[in-house]
Amino acid sequence: MTDIVHFPIATVAERSADFRRVLWTGEHTQLVIMTIPPGGEIGEETHEGIDQVLAFVSGVGKAIIEGSTKSLAPGDVVVVPAGAKHNFRNTGENPLVLYTVYGPPEHADGAVHATKEEADAAEEAGEDEPPTS
Repeated sequence: MTDIVHFPIATVAERSADFRRVLWTGEHTQLVIMTIPPGGEIGEETHEGIDQVLAFVSGVGKAIIEGSTKSLAPGDVVVVPAGAKHNFRNTGENPLVLYTVYGPPEHADGAVHATKEEADAAEEAGEDEPPTS
Protein backbone atom coordinates (compact mmCIF):
# COMPACT_ATOMS: atom_id res chain seq x y z
CA MET A 1 0.00 0.00 0.00
CA THR A 2 1.28 3.47 -0.89
CA ASP A 3 1.25 6.34 1.60
CA ILE A 4 -0.62 9.47 0.56
CA VAL A 5 1.72 12.35 -0.26
CA HIS A 6 -0.08 15.52 0.81
CA PHE A 7 0.85 19.19 0.97
CA PRO A 8 -1.32 22.16 2.00
CA ILE A 9 0.34 23.67 -1.05
CA ALA A 10 -0.65 27.32 -0.73
CA THR A 11 0.50 27.38 2.90
CA VAL A 12 3.74 25.53 2.17
CA ALA A 13 4.51 27.82 -0.77
CA GLU A 14 3.74 30.98 1.20
CA ARG A 15 6.06 29.93 4.04
CA SER A 16 9.05 29.31 1.79
CA ALA A 17 11.32 32.26 1.04
CA ASP A 18 13.53 30.09 -1.20
CA PHE A 19 13.69 30.86 -4.90
CA ARG A 20 13.23 27.14 -5.65
CA ARG A 21 12.43 24.16 -3.43
CA VAL A 22 11.68 20.69 -4.80
CA LEU A 23 8.93 19.17 -2.64
CA TRP A 24 8.43 15.84 -4.36
CA THR A 25 9.89 13.91 -7.27
CA GLY A 26 8.22 10.96 -8.94
CA GLU A 27 9.11 8.89 -11.95
CA HIS A 28 7.05 11.05 -14.33
CA THR A 29 6.44 14.38 -12.54
CA GLN A 30 7.94 16.75 -10.00
CA LEU A 31 6.38 19.30 -7.61
CA VAL A 32 8.37 22.49 -6.95
CA ILE A 33 7.55 25.71 -5.07
CA MET A 34 9.10 29.04 -6.00
CA THR A 35 9.28 32.54 -4.56
CA ILE A 36 10.30 35.30 -6.95
CA PRO A 37 11.27 38.55 -5.18
CA PRO A 38 9.92 41.95 -6.28
CA GLY A 39 11.58 42.90 -9.56
CA GLY A 40 12.86 39.34 -10.01
CA GLU A 41 12.22 36.73 -12.66
CA ILE A 42 12.65 33.04 -13.34
CA GLY A 43 14.75 33.89 -16.38
CA GLU A 44 14.08 33.08 -20.00
CA GLU A 45 14.37 29.34 -20.59
CA THR A 46 13.16 26.44 -22.68
CA HIS A 47 12.56 22.91 -21.40
CA GLU A 48 12.94 20.43 -24.22
CA GLY A 49 10.75 17.39 -23.64
CA ILE A 50 9.29 18.77 -20.38
CA ASP A 51 5.80 20.20 -19.93
CA GLN A 52 5.29 22.64 -17.05
CA VAL A 53 2.14 23.76 -15.23
CA LEU A 54 2.47 26.78 -12.90
CA ALA A 55 -0.14 27.82 -10.30
CA PHE A 56 0.18 31.26 -8.70
CA VAL A 57 -0.54 31.56 -4.97
CA SER A 58 0.22 35.22 -4.18
CA GLY A 59 1.72 38.33 -5.69
CA VAL A 60 1.36 39.65 -9.23
CA GLY A 61 3.47 39.13 -12.28
CA LYS A 62 3.75 38.64 -15.99
CA ALA A 63 4.05 35.48 -18.08
CA ILE A 64 6.00 35.70 -21.31
CA ILE A 65 5.63 32.62 -23.51
CA GLU A 66 6.91 32.57 -27.09
CA GLY A 67 6.67 36.39 -27.21
CA SER A 68 3.08 36.61 -25.88
CA THR A 69 2.47 38.21 -22.48
CA LYS A 70 -0.24 37.77 -19.85
CA SER A 71 -0.68 39.43 -16.46
CA LEU A 72 -0.77 37.04 -13.50
CA ALA A 73 -2.65 37.10 -10.21
CA PRO A 74 -3.32 34.63 -7.37
CA GLY A 75 -5.38 31.67 -8.57
CA ASP A 76 -4.03 31.79 -12.13
CA VAL A 77 -2.61 28.68 -13.78
CA VAL A 78 -0.31 28.80 -16.80
CA VAL A 79 0.69 25.87 -19.00
CA VAL A 80 4.08 25.89 -20.73
CA PRO A 81 4.31 23.14 -23.36
CA ALA A 82 7.64 21.40 -23.89
CA GLY A 83 9.95 23.42 -26.12
CA ALA A 84 8.24 26.80 -25.53
CA LYS A 85 10.53 29.71 -24.64
CA HIS A 86 9.20 31.29 -21.45
CA ASN A 87 9.85 33.60 -18.52
CA PHE A 88 7.87 34.73 -15.49
CA ARG A 89 8.47 38.12 -13.87
CA ASN A 90 7.36 39.60 -10.58
CA THR A 91 5.82 43.00 -11.38
CA GLY A 92 4.55 43.74 -7.88
CA GLU A 93 5.84 44.99 -4.55
CA ASN A 94 5.50 41.61 -2.79
CA PRO A 95 6.98 38.19 -3.58
CA LEU A 96 5.41 36.24 -6.44
CA VAL A 97 4.72 32.80 -4.96
CA LEU A 98 3.86 29.76 -7.06
CA TYR A 99 4.03 26.03 -7.33
CA THR A 100 4.85 24.20 -10.50
CA VAL A 101 4.62 20.66 -11.77
CA TYR A 102 7.17 19.44 -14.31
CA GLY A 103 6.61 16.34 -16.38
CA PRO A 104 9.07 14.66 -16.43
CA PRO A 105 11.17 16.02 -13.52
CA GLU A 106 13.47 18.96 -14.28
CA HIS A 107 15.51 19.41 -11.08
CA ALA A 108 17.51 17.32 -8.62
CA ASP A 109 15.32 15.56 -6.07
CA GLY A 110 15.22 17.60 -2.85
CA ALA A 111 17.02 20.58 -4.36
CA VAL A 112 16.73 23.86 -2.44
CA HIS A 113 18.08 27.10 -3.90
CA ALA A 114 17.73 30.21 -1.74
CA THR A 115 18.26 32.62 -4.65
CA LYS A 116 18.13 32.67 -8.45
CA GLU A 117 21.90 33.14 -8.49
CA GLU A 118 22.34 30.00 -6.39
CA ALA A 119 19.95 28.09 -8.68
CA ASP A 120 21.79 29.27 -11.82
CA ALA A 121 25.17 28.30 -10.33
CA ALA A 122 23.90 24.82 -9.41
CA GLU A 123 22.57 24.30 -12.93
CA GLU A 124 25.82 25.50 -14.54
CA ALA A 125 27.86 23.21 -12.26
CA GLY A 126 25.69 20.22 -13.17
CA GLU A 127 24.45 19.92 -9.57
CA ASP A 128 20.76 20.34 -10.41
CA GLU A 129 20.14 17.41 -12.71
CA PRO A 130 16.90 15.42 -12.50
CA PRO A 131 17.13 11.81 -11.34
CA THR A 132 17.47 9.15 -14.00
CA SER A 133 15.45 5.96 -13.93
